[in-house]
Amino acid sequence: MTDYLFPPAPVHSIKVLGQSAEYPVNRIFCVGRNYEAHAAEMGGTVDREAPWYFTKTPAGAFCASGATVPYPPGTSNFHYEMELVVAVGAPVFKGDLAAGQAAIFGYGSGLDMTRRDRQQDGKDNRRPWDLGKDVEQSAVLTALTPAASIPSLAGRRIHLSVNGQIRQDATLDELVWSPAEVISHLSHYYHLMPGDIIMTGTPAGVGAVVAGDVITGGIDGLEPIALTLGVAE
Repeated sequence: MTDYLFPPAPVHSIKVLGQSAEYPVNRIFCVGRNYEAHAAEMGGTVDREAPWYFTKTPAGAFCASGATVPYPPGTSNFHYEMELVVAVGAPVFKGDLAAGQAAIFGYGSGLDMTRRDRQQDGKDNRRPWDLGKDVEQSAVLTALTPAASIPSLAGRRIHLSVNGQIRQDATLDELVWSPAEVISHLSHYYHLMPGDIIMTGTPAGVGAVVAGDVITGGIDGLEPIALTLGVAE
């Protein structure tokens, strides 16, 4: 038995509908600008040559839906981003579109919570986005629905409300890159494996929230999501 200097980070896992075993989270990849209207509202355009990515660290960023989390330090412009989450269930490396589709274990709803001012700092100064995106308790995830029970994503509504007021309302048809396309492309840069989570981007309508706000949202056919913002630490 290995003797550690301090306890290692716990394994974070996500409940799976209809199963007692949970899905352990390995890595969290996030797709940037995967909805054209959101890219436009952020002053950018969609890169149609290929999807692109940033990451969140599971040990710090993972958060289960339904939690109350403190308003984070170092920001005065904290944003919600409602997203379709895809869970990888099979190894895939340099896979084609069919391999990307076959590797999907399940789907969930997620929130990519973002220090928008710190993200903008990175953009303005041509620096990484880590302070803006890899925020503690910023990858909020629901229970997963097995892909076998989701025959198609076509036409499914994705939406988010703050304190009961609709802020984001779109359909998954607006995704520029489908989950299978994302997995296929990403697998040419990483050995993807079970436990890898992909947050597939957010539609238009992002905005700031403050302490006390209650965020709710959902995607047709998947588990709904909720997050409450507590006071700043």
